[in-house]
Amino acid sequence: MAYETEALFREDSYLSTAEGTVFAIAENGGIILDRTNFYATSGGQPGDTGFFERADGSRIGIAATVTGETKSEIVHMPGEGQPRPDIGEKLVLHIDWPRRYRLMRMHTACHLLSVACPFPITGAAVGEEESRIDFDLPDPSYTKEFVTEKLMELVRANAAVTTRWISDEELLANPGIVKSKNVRPPVGSGRIRLVVIGDDGAVDSQPCGGTHVSETQEVGEIHIGKIEKKGKENRRFRIRFGKAPEA
Repeated sequence: MAYETEALFREDSYLSTAEGTVFAIAENGGIILDRTNFYATSGGQPGDTGFFERADGSRIGIAATVTGETKSEIVHMPGEGQPRPDIGEKLVLHIDWPRRYRLMRMHTACHLLSVACPFPITGAAVGEEESRIDFDLPDPSYTKEFVTEKLMELVRANAAVTTRWISDEELLANPGIVKSKNVRPPVGSGRIRLVVIGDDGAVDSQPCGGTHVSETQEVGEIHIGKIEKKGKENRRFRIRFGKAPEA
């Protein structure tokens, strides 16, 4: 039986603490709740870690968060040796906020990179210290220095980052908002979540279920650390926090 977990992070990425009730314990020992602020691994973004606080003050450490039988079922995986709660038990959910916030900043930075490099995306992965995006990019003028400068212009512009929902029909009528060359957002649920940067998407608008900051300035100083050739026209851009090292 699959459960549907209310994903609180979809509407509020900054919700570091929340309350939830235990629905079930999965066969793999994972904890399924009625609602959660823990993001589950998907879309290239790692799932949250943290801990659950019980009524007596004891903790259950959460080492990973993944999806279960369906994308709507979120499973929290306790660390080795951690206790399991009872069905129906109420818990206070604490995500590892410093880690989550770095991932939020980095995920927004990746969206900005897709603006700075307006080419089809062939792969991506979000990390705490470094992320990567692979582009189908034949243009050699997109150097580390050039792209870093464009990225920081977008960061300093401090555009608002918001979300909204569109229908399957709206997505099909606007295929240009899908930047991935090989992966398409799932349709059939009736609605798709968009992450929108700038007024009415003036900077960017694309399907995404991940967590993001609310203004681009929160991303902070970033740079392109390396560009790797992964094929005739495939280029892997590695984006890192901090200023670019002096040449």
